[in-house]
Amino acid sequence: MTYSYTQISQYLSCPRRYRHRYLDGWQEKDTRAAMLFGRAFEQAIAALFRQEDPAVVLYEQWSQSKDAGLSYSANDTWDGMLQQGIQLLERFVQDGRVRIPHPRLDQQVQFRRVLGPGNDFVAYVDAIGELDGTRCVLEWKTSSARYPEEPAGICSLDPQLVCYSWMTGINEVAQVVFVRKRQVEVQYLRATISEQHQREFASLVQNTVLRIESGLFLPHSGIRFPQNPCTTCPFIGLCLDQSELVETALVHKPGVDLGMFDELAF
Repeated sequence: MTYSYTQISQYLSCPRRYRHRYLDGWQEKDTRAAMLFGRAFEQAIAALFRQEDPAVVLYEQWSQSKDAGLSYSANDTWDGMLQQGIQLLERFVQDGRVRIPHPRLDQQVQFRRVLGPGNDFVAYVDAIGELDGTRCVLEWKTSSARYPEEPAGICSLDPQLVCYSWMTGINEVAQVVFVRKRQVEVQYLRATISEQHQREFASLVQNTVLRIESGLFLPHSGIRFPQNPCTTCPFIGLCLDQSELVETALVHKPGVDLGMFDELAF
């Protein structure tokens, strides 16, 4: 069995949600504008480093979702998000802090690690390059709000960055956050992942795989106000046995799904 970061995180958040998605074949419909815009923007970033026109690529990729009946947040619109994306690309180029010397080899790089007999773990890293002259793993993020910067090095606790560090063997990591707001901003958040954190993540993966293979998928309800993640979970219709909620949020696609598109989107 091949596992991914998305699978592990889904199981840890709610084993029943994992079963709905990866065993029963239910997937969330691709209607979230922010998610699809993130995918389009990452294609534009990749084009930028290949010395292609990133604005053209962004327009082409984002246009594929223009008439898809997307769900927009707050005051977002298709045109407004496109304009923000172009402004972010311009700001990123002006900053000139990131280099990818080998863009055709070191973008969307697949890493695979054997976990044991019959099992492995796969990850797709956005890029391996340099931030301010330091070689590191690079992760692109698009967001409508700034990421926290204090205390210093807080992103070293991000489990996905720890995962990528473990998979690549590179201790230096960085999130480049493209913030979509009235005055667009690009954040450059660096951290060093210790070997201890890498080993702890490896143990977490092994332990989680054992739990998955044990066949226990007990629900992990998040209903405890004011924090209520169950109410925003796309799989809530299955847990409540409400077909109208299922039809609104999900599509049934039986088969193996490693959650790769989610990893490429955020």
